[in-house]
Amino acid sequence: MVHDPDLLDRLSAFTPIRFDDVVFRATRLGLDPLTGSYARGRWAPRDSTQVLYTSLEMDGAIAEIAFHLALLTPYPTKPVLLHRLRATTRTTIRLLRADLGGLGVDFSHYESINYARTQAIGAAVSFLECDGLIVPSARWSCDNLVIFMDNHRLEETLDREQSDSIDWLAWARDRGRL
Repeated sequence: MVHDPDLLDRLSAFTPIRFDDVVFRATRLGLDPLTGSYARGRWAPRDSTQVLYTSLEMDGAIAEIAFHLALLTPYPTKPVLLHRLRATTRTTIRLLRADLGGLGVDFSHYESINYARTQAIGAAVSFLECDGLIVPSARWSCDNLVIFMDNHRLEETLDREQSDSIDWLAWARDRGRL
């Protein structure tokens, strides 16, 4: 992938931070919560880099999976698993809403599935060999940690601490998400 030199320069101006905290990830039953995806997502184009999407809040993780499951007809009725993970990263860039706006992200469409600009940003962050990106969630009022698995070093932590079954339909109905 060819990266926009101006975008690389702008992202290089951010000082990477170390991340060490609990994060949350919701998955369908039977999926390993520590396995990233090569599928197209908000912060990575399809087949570009393995990415693990997590949230800094439980509700943020559930909101993300509920959004995607609610796109299906009929709604799946099986519960999902909410995983509590311990994660550390060495070189994480934190982008606030204002930072993203300055990088060309249109917040009037941030909640949509139009990922072109955010994918370019995520791919550039990965190209800069960062192992993490903290960004505002599009589905909940919290931040998400995106882990670029290809850059995540072996000495960093990514462990499952706990997994609980969640009725995502009840959660979504209780919060007006359906």
